[in-house]
Amino acid sequence: MKQPIIVIGLGELGSVFARGFLRLGYPVQGVTRDMDIELIATEISDPTAVLVAVGEADIAATLNSIPATWKDKLILLQNELLPRDWQAAAIEKPTVISVWFEKKKGMDSKVVLPSPIYGPNAKLVFEALSQVDLPSFMLDSEDELSYELVRKNLYILTTNIAGLEVGGQVEALMNQHAEVMNAVANDVLDIQDWLTNSVNDREKLMQGLIEAINGDLQHGCMGRSAPSRLARAIKFADQAGLKIDKLRQIAANSK
Repeated sequence: MKQPIIVIGLGELGSVFARGFLRLGYPVQGVTRDMDIELIATEISDPTAVLVAVGEADIAATLNSIPATWKDKLILLQNELLPRDWQAAAIEKPTVISVWFEKKKGMDSKVVLPSPIYGPNAKLVFEALSQVDLPSFMLDSEDELSYELVRKNLYILTTNIAGLEVGGQVEALMNQHAEVMNAVANDVLDIQDWLTNSVNDREKLMQGLIEAINGDLQHGCMGRSAPSRLARAIKFADQAGLKIDKLRQIAANSK
C-alpha cells in the first residue's frame, strides 16, 4: 500500500490536489486548523509528500510548524511565494508549483496557463493534476522556478493593485489603462528584485505578464485580497527603502 499524502489546508485548492492524489491511489490525510500536526506526524512519520495549501497570510506560521520528519517532503503552492519564505523556515528543497488555475466554490477549475512545477515531487504533482485534467509542466532548474514565481507575483500584484484604481477586467487594464499597469508593474518589480536579491529580467517578465493576461482576458482585476496585497507590498518597500510612487499613490487614494 502507498504511503499517505498529507494535505495541510482543505480549501478549494487543497481539495483539487487531494482529489488528484486519491485518483493516483494514495491515501490522503487532511490537516485542518484545529488538528494537532505533531500528533499526526507521530502517526504518519514517513508520508509520500506533504502539500501545504493554506492561504498566503498563514504560510509563514505553517512552515515554521512543520514537523522535522516532514520537511524534506513539502509541496508548496501559495501566491506571493519566493525562496526566502521557505528558507526562513529552514526548508531546503521543497517542491513548488506556481498555480495558474482558479478554483472557486461551486465552480470548475478555470485554467489561465499551464502550471509550472519544480522539485523532488514534481512528477507526483504533474501526475495528480493530470488526473483532474489540469495542465502543468516540469521545470529544469531553480532559475526557471525563480522566474515563474516572480512572474506569478507580478501578475497577481499588478492586476490586483491596479484594479484598486481602475477596476474592471485584465483586458481593459492592458488595452485601456496601460500607463497605470506599467507604473504598478515597475513598482512591483522593484520590490521583487529586493525580495529575490537579484536583478530580474524585466522585459521577459513583462512579456510573461501579457501572456498571462491573454490567458484569461475576462479575469477580474481586483480580488478581495487586493488591499492586503497592497499593504504587504508597501511594507516590503518600506523595509527596502524603495520609493514605489505609484503604489503609494493608489494606497493614499484608496483610504
